[in-house]
Amino acid sequence: MTLRLFFHSDDLKANVEVLDCTPHENEFAVVLRATLFHPQGGGQPCDTGWIGDSQVLRVVQEPDRIIHFVDQPVPLGMTQIRVDEERRRFNTRMHSAGHLIGHFVQAMGWMPVKAHHWPDEGRVQFKPGDSAQEVDAQTVQYGIGQWIEHDLPRLTSLREGAREIGFGELPAYGCGGTHVRSLKDLGTVTIASLSQKKGTLSVHYSVD
Repeated sequence: MTLRLFFHSDDLKANVEVLDCTPHENEFAVVLRATLFHPQGGGQPCDTGWIGDSQVLRVVQEPDRIIHFVDQPVPLGMTQIRVDEERRRFNTRMHSAGHLIGHFVQAMGWMPVKAHHWPDEGRVQFKPGDSAQEVDAQTVQYGIGQWIEHDLPRLTSLREGAREIGFGELPAYGCGGTHVRSLKDLGTVTIASLSQKKGTLSVHYSVD
């Protein structure tokens, strides 16, 4: 089982042990004892960066380990890993903004069912509850803007072995993704549009 250092650390560099490096098509699949690299999943793209001198191209979650696909072989033993800071910061802001949208629209009677926190494709999808209210982009924009203005801090906890993320007094979500330390780190979040199809409400957004 790969130890997920990103669950409890915002560090982007660490010295870790390389356990395995196996050729895979035109790449090499690397297994680390512990990693700072977030794999693709939970609606969030994977981190990229470097393991030693090898470039991390993509990171994939398997049932009991995380696989790092790199461009050249990595020697076994201790080495330094480095996460691409710009990509991590953007993914973190997108994911955290998605949480805020989920909180606000859920409070209006809609249940979040799916989220996609990718560049130029940010959206959170909802199904109506029994008390679902009309939702418009301006209302969502104003509501999450108030939380960002109050700069609510990130709160991380473990409940029955599951990691939960919350901001200030907002309810915590079970989540394995990366998140800003406090909401002003989000910068500008723009609610681009809302759409409905087959009973599903999609809130489309971006961060700048």
